[in-house]
Amino acid sequence: MLLNISSSSSSPILNRSSHLLSNSNNSASSFPRKSKIHLPKSHLSTNLSTLSNHSLYGTQNRALFRNKRYPYHSPRALAGFDIGSFESVLEASAVLTAIIVVHESGHFLAATLQGIRVSKFAIGFGPILAKFNSKNVEYSLRAFPLGGFVGFPDNDPDSDIPVDDINLLKNRPIWDRVIVVSAGIVANVIFAYAIIFTQVVSVGLPVQESFPGVLVPDVRSSSAASRDGLLPGDVILAVDGAELSNSGSDTVSKVVDVVKRNPDHNVLLRIKRGKEDFEIQITPDKSSDGTGRIGVQLSPNVRFSKVRPKNIPETFSFAGREFFGLSYNVLDSLKQTFLNFSQTASKVAGPVAIIAVGAEVARSNADGLYQFAALLNLNLAVINLLPLPALDGGTLALILLEAVRGGRKLPLEVEQGIMSSGIMLVLFLGLFLIVKDTLNLDFIKEML
Repeated sequence: MLLNISSSSSSPILNRSSHLLSNSNNSASSFPRKSKIHLPKSHLSTNLSTLSNHSLYGTQNRALFRNKRYPYHSPRALAGFDIGSFESVLEASAVLTAIIVVHESGHFLAATLQGIRVSKFAIGFGPILAKFNSKNVEYSLRAFPLGGFVGFPDNDPDSDIPVDDINLLKNRPIWDRVIVVSAGIVANVIFAYAIIFTQVVSVGLPVQESFPGVLVPDVRSSSAASRDGLLPGDVILAVDGAELSNSGSDTVSKVVDVVKRNPDHNVLLRIKRGKEDFEIQITPDKSSDGTGRIGVQLSPNVRFSKVRPKNIPETFSFAGREFFGLSYNVLDSLKQTFLNFSQTASKVAGPVAIIAVGAEVARSNADGLYQFAALLNLNLAVINLLPLPALDGGTLALILLEAVRGGRKLPLEVEQGIMSSGIMLVLFLGLFLIVKDTLNLDFIKEML
């Protein structure tokens, strides 16, 4: 399975690098409420994104998955992927496996319910790790967890089924084959909605409350900020006389820009600390690239609560808005990938990185697994629609070409060559991503 983790225009909750490198500091509860906002487009506004790091520790970028809705209990700024506890890895792996099983089950059920012959049902590719047979179908678990497949005996030289058997997939009408090929995508979309609906009913949806200013979750010891009196939990209300609104990451960017522009020059900050409101002057240190740094991490000054539907119509309304908002984010992310491919190609993730993200989410807050699972389902559905060999969209493209040609198929050798090359490309890309993402794991980096 491959996943696009490039940034979208909407606010993500799962990031490799984030403005929000903070804890759930309770000091925010004493700050005056400014507004209460239902999250735009999607209550959860979920996406896997890569944002620029707004840590003022220095110029080094730190890649870190973050969950903005359920912040961590202690600030961290680690490089690479942190897979966390074995339990969280198992939870993330279970989610990924379930999504693959749902996708392949869609193909399998669409075929068997139409009486089409099926010979194999596999999770993963490559060498078989375990298998069993039932009703002339081989069920197997394979070595490379890049997805799965449903096999048909259409061109199996060892099959004793007549080549003109009406129940072979290749002999079925175009519409029957379209149903089988697209059923996996449909299954993932339905599963995504079911997950969102379950979250709405069981735990509710987050609602964001925004407050003026920028929160300071962490201050590095011996830094300019520590030296000049800034403390963790402080809220910056103004910088050099310019008031900071409650506009989230844009407000964070304003503070970052002012600090970076003023190395070795005083910067006046108005601070909210508990019930106190006062001003302090900070002199940013000069970093190696000539920009200012004060040794803090910053995040939008927001707090999250949960809202539950009051009745059945509201339940469907919440789930529907969240589903369509999440779908928009996934499509927008894919569009940004194609429009800015040179910048976003490196942000495609394989199964190792996906599990690392899921483990981080599971460790942060189990509720986040709902969003993680829904996101993966929609990503898998959208990516499989792409008209590329070895993907469902590639097979649908060949069927569409057959329909345009008046029912005349491409020569078997041409069609098999196209699909085989696509499978090899996916396998090589998958193996490359597994190696790349594995080398990016924190504990692997420490060993090297």
